[in-house]
Amino acid sequence: MAKDICPVNPCYVDANKEVLAPDLYAYPGLVQGQPKPAIGSHEALGLQSDVCFDRFGRYGPYGLGYSLDRGGVSEYLDTESEGSEAVWETSGQINWNDVNWAQAQAQCFESNRDRFFTGNQTRDAELALTGRKKLHRTAIVVRTYVGFQWTAHAILNFRAMISELNLKSGGEYDVHFLLHVRDNDAPIWADIETAREIIETNVPTEFHGLCTLWSEAQMKLFYPGDFGDTYENPSNGDIHGVYRSAHMPLQHFAVIHPEYEHFWNWEMDMRWTGSYYELFDRLGKWGANQTRVGAWERSAKYYIPGLHGTWENFSQLVNTEIQASNKKPLLGPITYTGKIALNQGPNFMPASCASGSDMSQCGVGEEADLITLNPLFDVEESGWVFAADVTGYETALPKPPRRCSIVTASRLSRRLLSVMHEETWRLHHSMFSEMFPPTMAFHHGLKAVFAPHPVFLDRDWPLAEIDVAFNGGESHNSGGRGSPFDLNNEHNHKGTSWYYNSEFAGLLWRRWLGYAQMDGRGDNGGRAGEGTMRGGREEEQDPSSTGRLCLRSMLVHPIKWEDPAERED
Repeated sequence: MAKDICPVNPCYVDANKEVLAPDLYAYPGLVQGQPKPAIGSHEALGLQSDVCFDRFGRYGPYGLGYSLDRGGVSEYLDTESEGSEAVWETSGQINWNDVNWAQAQAQCFESNRDRFFTGNQTRDAELALTGRKKLHRTAIVVRTYVGFQWTAHAILNFRAMISELNLKSGGEYDVHFLLHVRDNDAPIWADIETAREIIETNVPTEFHGLCTLWSEAQMKLFYPGDFGDTYENPSNGDIHGVYRSAHMPLQHFAVIHPEYEHFWNWEMDMRWTGSYYELFDRLGKWGANQTRVGAWERSAKYYIPGLHGTWENFSQLVNTEIQASNKKPLLGPITYTGKIALNQGPNFMPASCASGSDMSQCGVGEEADLITLNPLFDVEESGWVFAADVTGYETALPKPPRRCSIVTASRLSRRLLSVMHEETWRLHHSMFSEMFPPTMAFHHGLKAVFAPHPVFLDRDWPLAEIDVAFNGGESHNSGGRGSPFDLNNEHNHKGTSWYYNSEFAGLLWRRWLGYAQMDGRGDNGGRAGEGTMRGGREEEQDPSSTGRLCLRSMLVHPIKWEDPAERED
């Protein structure tokens, strides 16, 4: 019988181990009348749905609401703040001025080293034989770049991410910043001083030790050679460029960090109102619990709980649609004209999917190789503008079958990144950034799932209309003709809380932060200047108002600016 995992040793913000990582403050219950998400759900993923977070409960532990000389960020000292002192009753107002996050992360891991696999295959095989349970570790790889403007809000967000994911988990996660150096002539590997100067100029001191530099020139050295022809290149970008091949530096990062089994690709303009640990932990556990049977079909469709019922009902609906189509579920590696075998072996299917097994359990308990936060859709005839940005394949042959998930935020396993790495260096294959990881999982039979996280709309839509707008593809999902990712249909995402061109996300987030915003009336939901300015200090302090917003946990993206003074028109 396997022994239990070693207990978690406490982790500290400081080197002297005197300041424990703080807790978030959540309100039990919800504000009256708060809607449920229109797409996805808390319940399906195992997220708490009966608590809400305000700005002080979320960010107060990390410096919101107190001054720089006390170790805060000097934001919201003059806003409505009734009851906010409860946030600091246990931890006090922590002085964050001299924190070294790289040191804090490393110290936390060292205190809990015995809980984890090492990333060394030989050593890990030996550890497995001892019978003691071990955990794999995950890297959160945050993509940033030279010139990014670090604001107080950005600092608060990443303090929260590191504290909640690393310190509060006993080192289960590490946070890294993958810093894109746009100057290809900068000797960032030859000269330590050049690298140090770039980091010091572009990243706040507390995060310096978490940065890994990369450039497109490095990618050309790491993945040299002729990548051959491209079916289409709408952006006219270079194949080694970050726009078309953002996966390349992530693949390289995985090569130089064998200690991690999974890698979250994350962006600077994403926010989460709740606990980051709850989010990433539940996404991983949900992905592992999914059966592979019907996974591609479920993942191609938006889950609308008001229409589809429970996740179990939704899954059965998809199974019924598969049967009605007279098609077999997409399962395992696929074949197509011109496919070339990999060196690392042909079969990634688990034993639970072997012939004669209970197929309802196929893949259940297997960690997902890819977890996305938008549907995994069939790009063929979808109208998505980059559907044919496919490089290195024989263009005289039909384009290989492809899947895509818009927004690159996703969790990739080491074995998926290894497949992508070999396809890139040996076969000189590449595809547009949002298409390459899903397609490689599709081609080689890796486990991929779209996690139905809670997404809110800026108005009350009829359920049937939501379904038409977001599952209007040819197979009543998000792919093929009628896809919501067609340029003619993509505008519907502007009113959602999560999409690369969302406008509602920023409005909602800034209102939650306490800045006055348009209230959403008008044909465009306040996104074109209609409606009435609501919120802000005056309204929140008015005894007749409801005060500051308290929201369920949710992802919002993109957040291009927060304080109105930061806005760049």
